[in-house]
Amino acid sequence: MNKLDKKSFKIVVVDDSDFSRAQMIHILSQEGFSVVAEASSAEDAIKAVAEKKPNLVITDIVMPNISGIELADKINTSYSGVSVIMISSLRHEQIILESISKGVIDFISKPIDPIQLIESVGKCFNLSLKEG
Repeated sequence: MNKLDKKSFKIVVVDDSDFSRAQMIHILSQEGFSVVAEASSAEDAIKAVAEKKPNLVITDIVMPNISGIELADKINTSYSGVSVIMISSLRHEQIILESISKGVIDFISKPIDPIQLIESVGKCFNLSLKEG
């Protein structure tokens, strides 16, 4: 059985902002992680999760139609073993608590701090190593 490494740790990045998605993908790729899909909506993210079977989904909260919190709930309910990190410029305690109640592992504020992003993804990666 292959040991999980950064390249085999599959990540889906979800944000309706092209700039934010590109920024996160660049940071994660530079660090050696594998971004297997990106999505600009929760609907596209759900399809990507079903198809790519990632270890981690990084999603913005505020998106059209389906919010990141609803997406996290759907992933948590339908896809066991997929971690979710929430990203948002909204810093309200209630939103953070609601995110955690939907199974979100970590919460990162925008603008995205590359070090915080890598540390958060690293936590999820290390959890996967322990579970695997």
